[in-house]
Amino acid sequence: LILVYGDTNSTLAGAIAGSKLLIPIAHIEAGLRSFNMAMPEEINRILTDRVSSLLFCPTETAVKNLGAEGFDNLGCIILNTGDVMFDMIKLTSNLLPALNDSKSNYILATIHRAENTNDLSKLRDLFNAINYISETIKFKIPLHPRTLKFITDNQIETGDNVELLEPVGYFEMMALLKGCDYVMSDSGGLQKEAYFMGKNCIVLREETEWVELVKNGNNVIVGTIAVDIINASKVVGSMNKDFSKQFYGDGHSIKKITAAITEYFLSRNLI
Repeated sequence: LILVYGDTNSTLAGAIAGSKLLIPIAHIEAGLRSFNMAMPEEINRILTDRVSSLLFCPTETAVKNLGAEGFDNLGCIILNTGDVMFDMIKLTSNLLPALNDSKSNYILATIHRAENTNDLSKLRDLFNAINYISETIKFKIPLHPRTLKFITDNQIETGDNVELLEPVGYFEMMALLKGCDYVMSDSGGLQKEAYFMGKNCIVLREETEWVELVKNGNNVIVGTIAVDIINASKVVGSMNKDFSKQFYGDGHSIKKITAAITEYFLSRNLI
C-alpha cells in the first residue's frame, strides 16, 4: 500500500504511480475542497482522492464533500479519522524551543501560494498592508525562497518593523506560533495550527478548506486587498477566542488510521 498525505505535487505523483502499478492508495487529508480549480492543490487532491482505496478525512465536512461527489458508490473506504496535524501538536507541544523574545508582541505571517507570489499586484498590496500594520506591531515572516526572489526582483519594500526570516523547521515554526499575538497567512496548514495553539488567523486568500474555523469565528478570510487586511487587523481582538471545539478529532488520528489499514489488509487476507 502507498500512503500519501495532503495535496502537494508529490502526493499526486505517488497516487498516479501506485494506481498504475495496481498498488492500493491511502490518502490522508482526503475530501478537502476549496472549490477553486485555479489552485494546483485542488487538482492534486481531487485526482488523488479518485484513485485512492482508503480515504482518511480530517473533518466531517471532508466526508460530506466526498459524498456529494459520489464517492460512496466507488467502493472505497471513507473514514473521518480526525487530523494528524492535531496529533502532532499534542505529541510535540512540550518539546518546542524557547524564543529569546517570546514576550514581545508580534504577528506571525507567511506568504507562499503561487496565486499570491506570482501576482505582482497582489504581492504589493499584501506588503503595503503589512508595512502599514507594522507601524504598531512587529511582523515575523519566515519567507519562502520563491517569495523572497519575487520581492527582491520587483523591489518591493518592507518596513523596519518587518523581520524577514529564513525558512524554519517544524519546531521553530510552532515556537513562533506559540509566541505570536495572531497569524496572517495564505497557508492551509498554518490556519489549523493557529487554532490548535489558540491563535486567531487572518486568511490571505479568497477561500479556505477549513470552513469550520471561519464559521466558528476564529479565523477570517480577507483576500489580498490592503484595506481589507488592515481593517481585519483592527478587529482581531473581538474575534472568537474559544478554541475548545474538536473540529479535527481527539488527537488519536494516527491510531485510527493504522487500525483501518490493518483491517483493510486482514479483510483481504493480505497479512
